[in-house]
Amino acid sequence: MAAQGNTKVIYAALLANGAIAVTKFIASAITGSSAMFAEGVHSVVDTGNQFLLLFGLRRSKRPASPEHPFGHGKDLYFYAFLVAIMIFGAGAGFAGYEGIHKLLSPGEVEPSWINYAVLAIAFVFEAYAWSMALKGFQRARQGRGIIETVHRSKDPTLFTVLFEDTAAMLGLIIAFVGILATQLTGNPMWDAVATLFIAAVLATTAVFLAIETKGLLLGESADPRVVGKLRATIAADPAVIAVGDVLTMHLGPNEILATISADFDDKLTSEEVEEATARLRKTVSSAYPDVTRLYIEARALKPDAAAV
Repeated sequence: MAAQGNTKVIYAALLANGAIAVTKFIASAITGSSAMFAEGVHSVVDTGNQFLLLFGLRRSKRPASPEHPFGHGKDLYFYAFLVAIMIFGAGAGFAGYEGIHKLLSPGEVEPSWINYAVLAIAFVFEAYAWSMALKGFQRARQGRGIIETVHRSKDPTLFTVLFEDTAAMLGLIIAFVGILATQLTGNPMWDAVATLFIAAVLATTAVFLAIETKGLLLGESADPRVVGKLRATIAADPAVIAVGDVLTMHLGPNEILATISADFDDKLTSEEVEEATARLRKTVSSAYPDVTRLYIEARALKPDAAAV
């Protein structure tokens, strides 16, 4: 259900950004505003990013293969990382270039109601897409702070679209201020300065997303609460004397690899240990469907390493 909800958010952002990009470029061509042009590029980049996320979601659902025995869940993390690169390179890079170019060679920006109309329409569309992304993000918070939720989240679509839309709304506000200041003062420098501020917003967003998705690519452990529940579930079995390491790693948003070392009762036969292991697999699979790969290692633990 979560994946389906996030897909709806991506489609909403895709349609909004695609429609807005066309109107922004038309307004920029008529008025000569570099801030509006930078916003047009921003919307094109965001549109491409939605396609990347949808493509990543599709590829991540492919089944495991001999070459990829743990599946393709991390494909989504790779394409989310590409989104960060696109925002930084194509978005911030181009906006920065355009802003510097306009500062060095200022051109006339014709005051026009078209700019304000386009900005107002774009803000309404972006606000709608942002509200949908925010609802999904709020559902995932579970009482945690914003930064902690982003860091704990293993689904990059949850926060990528939200921060993209947030950056887009900030960009629209900056573009409005730049165009208005240019109109009031007659100095096109303000339009160029607004373009540079838009570039800064995009660069900050890109760096933040890159840091978060890099961690997912390298392999992040499951939520500490999930790890704690796994340990308690294994320890509650009558055949288990103590539980050692509980090592987890996310292979995808809803795919967890878990390796658990457990000390079984020495009185048990090998057949009984096998039965207990099978029982534990069934219990964990039923209680935690996200644990798609579970390995239980039966071994004697050092007294100071055991923790039940």
